[in-house]
Formats: sequence, structure tokens, C-alpha cells
Amino acid sequence: MKKIVVLTGAGVSAESGISTFRDADGLWENHDIMEIASPTGWERNQKLVLEFYNKRRRQLLEVEPNPAHLALAKLEKYYDVEIITQNIDDLHERAGSTKVTHLHGELLKARSTFNEDLVMDWKKDIKIGDFCEHNYQLRPHVVWFGEAVPMFEKAAEITAKADILIIIGTSMQVYPAAGLMEFAPRDIPVYFIDPKPNVTPGKQLEIISERASKGVPQLVDKLIKSSA
Repeated sequence: MKKIVVLTGAGVSAESGISTFRDADGLWENHDIMEIASPTGWERNQKLVLEFYNKRRRQLLEVEPNPAHLALAKLEKYYDVEIITQNIDDLHERAGSTKVTHLHGELLKARSTFNEDLVMDWKKDIKIGDFCEHNYQLRPHVVWFGEAVPMFEKAAEITAKADILIIIGTSMQVYPAAGLMEFAPRDIPVYFIDPKPNVTPGKQLEIISERASKGVPQLVDKLIKSSA
């Protein structure tokens, strides 16, 4: 089986009703990003940060995977598919994808502020006073600005083994995620799916200027036919 590595961003989940990371004005749900997605913001106002992610978590539990998520899951019957996502939702997993690496953490998990390796499944609100077994406050299991991206090395290793690379719903402008492109083998086919692509097509790069829910099923059908 050929190995397909898929890099996904906010554009994949937007059509399921998940709020994109930030609007054109640089705000996220009317909050300055650094207020609700940085260690300094957390130290300044834990209650605000928890309320923000609690709202995101409740929203996530109400939405469903869209045709893009479902198409990628279908692709596993024909290829060895690994998804590396910048998204913190679980929509890839709910759609049926079995190999998903979350670069920026997972919204449906909480972790200890005492030991970052102490992570637990968490579908309800995180409240002030929700402690880990060492009596330290729990926080969202999300990578904030200024924090290391612990899964980057694993993601780089996965990308280096790709026979085909698919990039969906991400500008690939934000580092370190954007750096993953540099680990892909040269001369492999690369597909870029985005309604407003910011890259130039080339010999190995094919652009599909569509929303994820339309462009991904199109590409998946093409790849399934070529695998026969």
C-alpha cells in the first residue's frame, strides 16, 4: 500500500460548524488570542481561559464530521493513510480515520498543570477546582502560543515516509506546522485543497480550489481509481 500523509487545518472543520482559529481582525470569538491561548493569559485569568475552551468543547460535542472527514476515512481501504492535523477537535476520529496525530493538542482531553504528561479524557467543562491526582489545577490539553509542540518530531517522521502528500484547509504559513513540508520526500505528488490557495501550482503540486467538503471527496475518488 502506498502511504498518503494528510495535513489538515481549520478549513476541514469549518464546514462542520467549528469556529475557525481567528477572524481577519486577529480576534477569536472577540478575544485577543494571547488572552485565551498563551501561558501568560492562563496565569492572568484561568477562569476566562477555562470558560473559552468549555464553550469550544460544548460546541464540538454538538457537531458532526463533514464529507471531507468521511472521504479521508474511506481512503484507508486503499492506502496507508496518516493524518496530521492542526485541529484540536476529534472529527477525523469520529469519521473513522484510525491514524491521527494532533499537533496542537485535543479539546476532549485535560491535563495536569503539575505534570504535562498526566493527560485524561475529558468531555465536560473544566472548572476551577478540578484537580489532578497531585492536587494541581487541570487545564485544556491544548498547545498555546509560546509552548513547545511535542508531537512535531513524530509528525516530521510520518511526513518523511509519504508517497503522496495532501494539504487541506490550511495556509501552511504558521510555524512549526508549515515546516513539515520540508520533511516530505522530493518529487512526490502534492495536492493542495483550499478555496483561496496561496501557493503556485507546479510539476508535482496540484491545486484544487474548492472547499474541503467538495474538494476532498473529488480527490479521494481520483486516488481510489488510480489505486486499482
